[in-house]
Amino acid sequence: MISYVRGRFEQFDGTSAVVDVGGIGYAVNVTPSTAGRLPQRGQEIKLFTYMQVREDGISLHGFLTQEEVRLFILLISVSGIGAKVASAILSTLSPQQLMISIVADDAAALSKAPGVGRKTAQRIVLELRDKIKTDGNNFDEDISSSSFAAFESSGEKQDALDALQALGYGRAESLKAVLDSSQDGAGTEQIIRGALKKLGKNNFRQ
Repeated sequence: MISYVRGRFEQFDGTSAVVDVGGIGYAVNVTPSTAGRLPQRGQEIKLFTYMQVREDGISLHGFLTQEEVRLFILLISVSGIGAKVASAILSTLSPQQLMISIVADDAAALSKAPGVGRKTAQRIVLELRDKIKTDGNNFDEDISSSSFAAFESSGEKQDALDALQALGYGRAESLKAVLDSSQDGAGTEQIIRGALKKLGKNNFRQ
């Protein structure tokens, strides 16, 4: 298993980046999102990778962060989800947006990715929701199992979430804003005000 490749970035052919590692050029499949963040030719790059072995060959899929490759592996573990669809999802949603969409049961956000229909999005949520909640600390502190448990036990946070959704905001973005705005002892109105300020600066509008 190749966990990552680090070397000189040589070229990008539209779907894969070629990384020169000690005189050997590795062709690494990257998402459009990763492609947009590649360095200039000749500069050093490190891509965290997943090596996919199939009957028709071996391929490397690379990402700039460990969170992205972990989520890629989770996504392709879902029945019917291949590398192409997983890459499309990770190009549409950031790792944080993807995880929040899953734990918030927001299939609508997932279905915005090319090739992801409503049923596929619902299957992703169904198969990964518990995994994300259980393993949240391995990804992003904003949706760790402890913070999500605290949310579920708080009537103020739930009331604020309901209010934001009634205003037309999506469940995933509302959940993120509520979690970011919740402080110890904060009431529902205070959480809503803080969340609305964050949502005003947030481009992840459902």
